[in-house]
Amino acid sequence: MADIDEVDTPTPALSPPLHNTASPRDQEPETLEKIQKWQEERMARKLRGEYQSAVLHLSDVIQQNLSTSMDIASVRVEGAKATRSSFLASIINPVLSSRAPEVPSNLQSVLHTTRHISHLLQKTDIFQSVDARLERSQDELSPAGSVDLVFKTREKGRFYLNTATELGNNEGNASATGRIRNLFGGAETLEANVTFGTKTRRAFRASLAAPLSSDLDTHGELQAYGTEQDQRSWASSVLGVRGVKGMVRRGDISRGGAHEFAYEAVLRHIGDLTPEASISMREAAGKTLKSSISHTYVFDTRDDRYMATRGAYFKSFAEYAGIGGGDAKHAKAEVEAQASRPLMEGVSVSLAARSGFLLGLGGRPTLFADRFQLGGPTSVRAFKANGLGPMDGPDSLGGDLHWSTGASLIADVPTKPTWPVKLHAWVNAGRLDALDQSEPLVTAVRRTLTAPSVSAGVGLIYRFDPVRVEVNFGVPLVKSASDQARRGVQVGMGLEFL
Repeated sequence: MADIDEVDTPTPALSPPLHNTASPRDQEPETLEKIQKWQEERMARKLRGEYQSAVLHLSDVIQQNLSTSMDIASVRVEGAKATRSSFLASIINPVLSSRAPEVPSNLQSVLHTTRHISHLLQKTDIFQSVDARLERSQDELSPAGSVDLVFKTREKGRFYLNTATELGNNEGNASATGRIRNLFGGAETLEANVTFGTKTRRAFRASLAAPLSSDLDTHGELQAYGTEQDQRSWASSVLGVRGVKGMVRRGDISRGGAHEFAYEAVLRHIGDLTPEASISMREAAGKTLKSSISHTYVFDTRDDRYMATRGAYFKSFAEYAGIGGGDAKHAKAEVEAQASRPLMEGVSVSLAARSGFLLGLGGRPTLFADRFQLGGPTSVRAFKANGLGPMDGPDSLGGDLHWSTGASLIADVPTKPTWPVKLHAWVNAGRLDALDQSEPLVTAVRRTLTAPSVSAGVGLIYRFDPVRVEVNFGVPLVKSASDQARRGVQVGMGLEFL
């Protein structure tokens, strides 16, 4: 056979217009930019579909093999370089030992255990990411079907430093905060804060917190703190506080509530009296020591701490002072509650109430630093800050028995539901009294409940993270002779409002 030489056949040149080869259902655009965007969206849809198909396939495989016999041979945590192995063992071993013997060891039980351990590792607040996987056991002596749980982790940064300016509770502050996370390798946190402000001239706080239980629901904390607060606008003095506090917390405020048990020793000093200080404030000046134990319970299901539209909040506080001596000897209780509900689209109503009771024990009078104060833009509006209750000249002396309640109607600005500014209408009522132990307690309570001060008004609320700012126009409707009212515009900044 004769050889046949290959002959290159020339390719004809393409000449526009070219035929569109796309299917009509693809809706391929004509311009280059649109074509590029169309191709990206088409590829994204394809990848999303493949991912969803893979997830469904994996889910089917897992569902079909949940009863497959499987056991955990070991658990390894990778990447936890600054965390003690003994601490990791203290939270992982109880999970492994808590599995009931009668429950079969299969893929389903292994997956439940994996999820539980992963949740605890994330709950320590040590790790930035936690990824779990199952591997064939590395122990040659382990039974067939055994696996190793491997958690690949990445730890968060240990050191944190921040400076900030803050507005809250009608004052401005500049602060610096430093924090060391996972100090000793067991999820301990050491934090220190220094603040300088307008009313709180200076303050410092140092705390060391650590988990105390394997489920990480119980924490212990030690604090040392000090403040210097300017009270000259309403009490003609400056209050200095130095104290230490130890506490144990347990629970979750959104699921069943959180409890705190604490012991506190605090030295208070009232000084720097102004020339106009009243006789009562001059008698209260000096140093006092309080040694007390307390219990606090908090339950909170609100959708927003500062401007809730739904949910409920409850807080109770009980204190007994006089443990081991000190100048203060009293029993003190406070209760606070709030409920918010939407009425219609963009409109919600909030109801709040607070009450407190302070009783001197052993014939001792209550001290100024322990008494309640009431009134102002964050409590009973349209009254001066701490302007309700017993007065001596320009000074608010505080009281032993108080209650206050408020109803607020909050609505979006028309046509601007996304604005952080809201419309606000409110009604407040409350009263603060000093107890006279020579008269029956029932008489004092009845008088306090039946003769409240009342105010009402309208205004604007602005959500300025992390605080709430209110600008209100209010008028006092009912007031006692000693109450200091403030008719007209009032501005309030704070974290908690009535």
